[in-house]
Amino acid sequence: MTVNSIQQINRVMLLACAPFLGMLIWLLFVSLHISIPVKSPVVSTPINLAQETASLNSLLTQANNDAVQTKTIIQQYFQLYEKSTAEVTAMLQSAASQIAKPGLIYDARITAKLGSPIRQATSGNIDIQLFALNEKHYSGYALKVNLKSDKAIKLVLGNDKLGSSETTLAAASRYGAVVGINAGGFADDNRGKRYPLDTTVMNGKYVNGFFPTNNDTAFIGLNKDRKLIGGKFSSQSELDKLNPLMGSTFVPVLMKNGSKTSIPYQWQSSPARAARTVMANYKHDQLLFLVTDGYDESGNSGATLAELQDKMQQLGVVDAYNLDGGGSTTLVWGGSVINRPSDGRLRPLATNFLFFK
Repeated sequence: MTVNSIQQINRVMLLACAPFLGMLIWLLFVSLHISIPVKSPVVSTPINLAQETASLNSLLTQANNDAVQTKTIIQQYFQLYEKSTAEVTAMLQSAASQIAKPGLIYDARITAKLGSPIRQATSGNIDIQLFALNEKHYSGYALKVNLKSDKAIKLVLGNDKLGSSETTLAAASRYGAVVGINAGGFADDNRGKRYPLDTTVMNGKYVNGFFPTNNDTAFIGLNKDRKLIGGKFSSQSELDKLNPLMGSTFVPVLMKNGSKTSIPYQWQSSPARAARTVMANYKHDQLLFLVTDGYDESGNSGATLAELQDKMQQLGVVDAYNLDGGGSTTLVWGGSVINRPSDGRLRPLATNFLFFK
């Protein structure tokens, strides 16, 4: 190996070791300080129990005071509520009383025109009063009825069968009704069956179909609000618009909207006078039935329809319809016949109105 080769090797070694030699010299002359953090010891502070107890007592006292105050406020609120409720109730009762006054005054006025009742019955279903009529040419009875519920009145078939018949007294006794009045007309067939005349409705259903008005016949009954309805109808749809609940047929219409209607000539003279049954109403929807006595079928006793129109107008009636009359006219109260049937005995009928307490 030549001197030049050795020199080159030495140079390479020096160059390779130079960085390490430099670092070693730096470490010899530089002091390296590394600080390690030391955790400080925890110092506990002693608890003052007396102070804590006093603080808790103070908080409890404040909470109790707040509760007492809240209770007082609630009590005052309920007292105010009860007072307000009582005042509102009193106001409503007073208002209801004021609203009812015109009706009561009106009822007192129409009742005064009838006189003093000779019989009366009152219940949650009905108020019903019976008055005597003693007119110049006829006598009879007026029955004023206030229907309070659907249970107060019923239209029934004779023995509850179509084609059958029974007296008003028998029907009232069978059902336990307080009052019974004859209803619509009837027609007999050649087998002895007695059928209601034309349109008859019971419980909202047509018993034997609809019959258009013929020879001035009129439907007379009540709708589903227990209000009197009636008149001449050419189609079932016309009658259906009035929501009929019950009713029967006879002739003629006597009054509409407080005015007399024209009486067909036949009914002015045939018969002129007779026992009559009329169904009418007042403007507050109470019903009025007039039942007049007749002593025979000759047409010489009882009332004319014109006389009954005058009487009803005097009594303040709104609408009125003639029900079946003559020997059919019957008024029963408490199991006794009140009027004097013109046949001298009770006639079996196809339909009757019954009233219940």
